[in-house]
Amino acid sequence: MTTSALVVAGAVASKWGNGGEAWVRLSWVRGFQQLGFDVYFLEQIHDGALVDGQGRPCDLAASANLGYFAEVMKEFHLADRSCLLHDSGAYWGIAPHLLEGIAAEAELLVNISGNLSLEPLLDRFRRRVYLDIDPAFTQYWHLQGLLGPALDKHDVHFTIGESIGKPYCPIPDAGIRWRATRQPVILADWPACPSPSCRRLTTVGSLRGPYGRVEHSGRQFGLKIHEMRRLAELPRRVEPAMELALKIDPGDDADRQLLAGSGWRLVDPGSVASRPQEFRTYVQGSDGEFSVAQGIYVETGSGWFSDRTARYLSSSKPAIVQDTGIGSHLPVGEGLVTFRTLPEAAAAVNLVRSDYQNHCRAARQLAEEYLEAGKVVGAMVEQLIP
Repeated sequence: MTTSALVVAGAVASKWGNGGEAWVRLSWVRGFQQLGFDVYFLEQIHDGALVDGQGRPCDLAASANLGYFAEVMKEFHLADRSCLLHDSGAYWGIAPHLLEGIAAEAELLVNISGNLSLEPLLDRFRRRVYLDIDPAFTQYWHLQGLLGPALDKHDVHFTIGESIGKPYCPIPDAGIRWRATRQPVILADWPACPSPSCRRLTTVGSLRGPYGRVEHSGRQFGLKIHEMRRLAELPRRVEPAMELALKIDPGDDADRQLLAGSGWRLVDPGSVASRPQEFRTYVQGSDGEFSVAQGIYVETGSGWFSDRTARYLSSSKPAIVQDTGIGSHLPVGEGLVTFRTLPEAAAAVNLVRSDYQNHCRAARQLAEEYLEAGKVVGAMVEQLIP
């Protein structure tokens, strides 16, 4: 055990109203806390991200972002160990001059997606870890110069794209040693609660995702919306209800109609998963997950694995997910089943449904063995602190 201070930086306020995204960042906090670290949480929120409850620009004090951040920090017992810092210098929580002292004494900064970029503060940390949770996007953007010096400002680089750097993965490393990790799950936060039968498969997310398409060497990689179009007919081929709690932009109404007309149940994620507790209730009230991935994750065989899927598995909910090459890193076939094509997706749903309780047990066992936070975060720490 250690009592060293450690700072995790990541986006919660800038993704307000998204309970799943809060779990992503706070699960790392909880994992480091389990290992005995004295953990602080910091978010740098950028100009233009602050809005009120109606989506209108405003200052930090009046923003919905701040209200959400404060609520989540209180829920995770971090109200006095966190700071929301705006580019302008406005802040909530730990004062910037106190943050500078914490940074200077901290063992590590774990900078999720490079959230902290303010150099005077960033430079005070003696060891900086970049944690990439958008594999392929990050590496191609870096190669194209879109990230500036963000990656170069860090000493060690981790990615959840476990295939990056392998001979069979085309994602360029640009000379950076990318160390593999996974999204951790706190098993106590996500207890096993298997359903009696497989009647309703769900997922939570965004139809497009937060980023535009990446182009490299004349090739344009796909997004989640393109994968959903390929699988639109699935509900007509399987018995369980197929439900999507997806954020769908108004400009994608044709895709909304396509999915609804093909038998998908469409749910507003803001109504069922806007806060961490609501997200957990929705996941654990499901019978399992069915989800596609961003096209770029699939096409590159990145080895990307969803934090959301980790929480379904921990809850003893089988997961049927699109193949991103994860079979090279995690056992698939029981509890976690992958697919590439529409026929394979239908076969995977039928496989899970036909031996449902076995898949429920296997799901939890997989989470315990491969995704448990102590193991995932512990393996990272072993590489960082002798």
